[in-house]
Order: sequence, then structure tokens, then C-alpha cells
Amino acid sequence: MKTTALKIYDTTLRDGTQGEGISFSVADKLRIAERLDAFGVDYIEGGFPGSNPRDITFFQEAKNLRLKHAKLAAFGATRRAGGRTDDDPQLRTLLDSGMPVLTIVGKTWDMHVTEVLRTTLEENLAMIEESARFLAAQGREVIYDAEHFYDGYKADPAYALRTLAAAIRGGASNLTLCDTNGGTLVDEFKDITALVVREFGADKVGVHCHNDSGLGVALTLAGITAGATLVQGTANGYGERVGNANLTTVLPNLFLKMGRTAHCAPNLAQLRDLSLFFDELANLRPDPKAPFVGQSAFAHKGGQHANAASKVARSYEHIDPALVGNRTRVLVSDMAGRSSLMLKAKELGVALDEKNPAMPALIEELKKREFRGYEYEAADASFKLLVAKHLAQGKAFFEIGSYRVIIERHGAELWAEATVKLKVNGENVHTVAEDAGPVGALDRALRLALEKTYPTLRALTLRDYKVRILESAAGTGARTRVLIESGDGQSVWGTVGVSDNIIDASWEALVDAVNFKLAQG
Repeated sequence: MKTTALKIYDTTLRDGTQGEGISFSVADKLRIAERLDAFGVDYIEGGFPGSNPRDITFFQEAKNLRLKHAKLAAFGATRRAGGRTDDDPQLRTLLDSGMPVLTIVGKTWDMHVTEVLRTTLEENLAMIEESARFLAAQGREVIYDAEHFYDGYKADPAYALRTLAAAIRGGASNLTLCDTNGGTLVDEFKDITALVVREFGADKVGVHCHNDSGLGVALTLAGITAGATLVQGTANGYGERVGNANLTTVLPNLFLKMGRTAHCAPNLAQLRDLSLFFDELANLRPDPKAPFVGQSAFAHKGGQHANAASKVARSYEHIDPALVGNRTRVLVSDMAGRSSLMLKAKELGVALDEKNPAMPALIEELKKREFRGYEYEAADASFKLLVAKHLAQGKAFFEIGSYRVIIERHGAELWAEATVKLKVNGENVHTVAEDAGPVGALDRALRLALEKTYPTLRALTLRDYKVRILESAAGTGARTRVLIESGDGQSVWGTVGVSDNIIDASWEALVDAVNFKLAQG
């Protein structure tokens, strides 16, 4: 059995965001980078530096991240045809990103060279080699993404291999073979990858697959079987068209079924929470049927299956669901267990004693809240506050009396006025504030009431605000979940509120954000 540790390269923040309906704020991207680093991936591709204001800001702020293991990568293309590397604007932008890893994409399919780039085959080889050499000479690790490699190989094997050799001569550390159109079948993919491994060495070969034929995961696993040692993919399979190889499916297959390992393998039990975290930030409804991590992945509904699984879990479960952070569910009697709560608490750094007498009440409240629509995967602060309340570890910094919001339009101008009544250190405090919207007005009024007593709140900023309609069939009476991201210049945290009223859900999330900041000191 092969024991070489694989390298896991996450491209959610670049290739994943090219998927329809996928968009992350700068705050989202920074949180994602920190979460992926904590999970243990080896490379995090952040996007195209210089291509848009969001990615420009991300790379500027990413320089201040204190990642423990992962290397941040910036993505770009080889130099322009007929140009020079030392004055190529895109290569210069890659260098200016300050990232330790620079990934460049180049053409390997002769048709793309002559008909899309409109240049010669020899010039394309020079573009690849010179670009890799220029970036490597600046002390950066260079990864070469061989675009359309499998289509290119089938059209002209000799030329496709020459493009890879050019990248190696230039100093690329890895040749990632891309099935860009997602049309290659498993057997031919495996054979071609094995040939490249024999030619250049397993330590130099990676695979990047798309799911256009529904084979993204299967192709990735076939590539590893053929000898590749770097895996590119995205969280939950986000990506252009129908998506990329789904890392939440690839990783457990590699580690649990194929006996492979990677730096993140010991953290596989965090996989479900990681998947839900991404869906929450992307404002997407999680796929209950997702392999390994979906809510229904280990669910049994009555009859023979439920009976057998309750006696011998592996009789109807291909793995122990706890290995990926999931759990068995018998739908006729859905019971949340202590193990899932303990796992979540451990991940968020909350010390819980399984024998604590408060545990039953905490589990029961979590069950009720999740039934109402609360999700804590991207609301770590709200979860910690809930646990602290049940363990009598929390402090009441203020008492809420009431709040009121008035919205008024004067012609083209729209404004909101919020009134907040609190009790702080036994003293009644009544404040009024205005803003363009009701949530902003509530936030201002709440701060106005508290900042005199708690000046640390002046550093608190609201970084992002998301709304999810949980029961769309209910129309205007639908239950709403609000997720708020807050920060203080040193850390970022998420809070959640759920209500039939969007303002009330927002208020709950705002109050949690403030309480969490105060609890941190």
C-alpha cells in the first residue's frame, strides 16, 4: 500500500466562486481561509489578484493571516503571447500579491493554442517555461495548471507532454492535470495520468477535475490510484457549470476507503461542520443527500433498515458516521446524542464534561432550536453563548427591556429610527438612533446604550449580514434565519437569530454579537 502523504489543494475561493450563485465577501473569504487552515489543507487558492476589488482586498488582508499550516496561493496565467515576462502585467500582479505559492494556467491543447490564443505551438511552450522560470526566480513556489490536458493529450499526445516538460524546465514544482471540460471517462483518465506519472514522477503530478459528466470524484480517485499526489477540488463541489470535484466526498474516500493520508486526515471528523460552514456563508441550502456529510447520509426510516441499523450500525452504514462528523438518524425517532454536541464543542474550543448534569437540558434546547431553524456551523459565537448559559458560565452584561423600529420614506429618502431600552448595572438606559436601514439603526442604538459602560465595543464592527428564508412556501409568514459576521480587528465571529420577523431575528443576532465581544474582555 502506498504511504506517501497527499497534498490537498482547495480552490473554493477561486474556481468555486465561478459557480452560479456562489459569492463570498472579503470577510467570508478570510474566515474560510482560517477555517481551511484549521482543518489542515495544504494549499488555499485565494483568487485572481488584480482581477476585481474583492480579490485585491482579500490578498491585501490575507497577508496578515496567521495560518498554521496552509500556504496561500494566487492564481493567474502565463505571460502574453509575444510579450516578455519582466513587463507582463499579470505576472507582476501575481508577484505583488505577496503569496508564497503562485499557480499559473497554460494551454496544453494545440487547438486552444492556434485557435484561441492565436499563436504558434513553439511560442506557447516558451510562454509556459519563461513564466514559470520568472516566478520561481523570485523565490515563489510555482504550480502549473495544465488546462484541458486530457483533451489536449487525446488530440496530440507528444505536444501535450512537451507543455508539461516546459513547465518543469521553468521550475514548476507540480504539474496539475486539468480535465477542464469534464468530459473524460475514468479508464482513459487513469491511463493518461499513469503515463504522466511515469514520465515526470508521482511527486510532480496533481489532478483537477470537473463534474460535467458526473465523474469529478471518480476521476480524482482514479488519478490518485494512477500515482498523482496532489488533489485539487472545492468544498461541496462548488464550481463553474455543474461544479468541481467535491472535496467533502473525495477526502473520506481517500482516507477511509483507499488507505491514503494527508495532513488534514486526522481532522476528518470536522468534515460535516466544514461543509455546512461553507453552505451557510454561501447562503445555500445544504444538500441533505450529499455523500458522507448530508443530513440524510446515515438516515434510516422505519422498517428493516432502521431495525438492523439500531442493532448493528454497519449492517446498513458503509462507515461509522462519526468519522466524518455525522450521525445515524432513525427518522421515526430522531434523537440527537451527546457525541455530536461534544464534537461541536471541542471544535469550537469549548470545554464540556459529558457527565455534567446540565448536558440533558442543553441537548434538549439544541434540538428545539435546530427544529426551529437555528444552525450553528457559521455561528460559533452564538453556540458558545448558549453553552455558557447552560453551564452557568455566562455573565449578564445588560438586561433587555424593549426595542422599537420605525421606517419612514420621504420622497426618495428612506431612513429608520430605532429605540432601545436596557438596564445596565442596575441603571435604566434609553437610547434612540437613526440609520439608512432598521438593522443599522438597531446596531447604533444598542451601541449608544452600552459603549459608555463598555468602551471595548467601539472596536466592534458588523462585517457581513445574510438572510435565509427557511419556509418559503409560507410566503410573508415564513421563518427567517439571520447570520451576522462581526469583528474587532483581531478576530471574526458569527452569530445567528431565528424568528418569524426578520427584524427580531436580526436583533437576536446583534445582541449575541455584542455579548460575545463583551465576554471576550
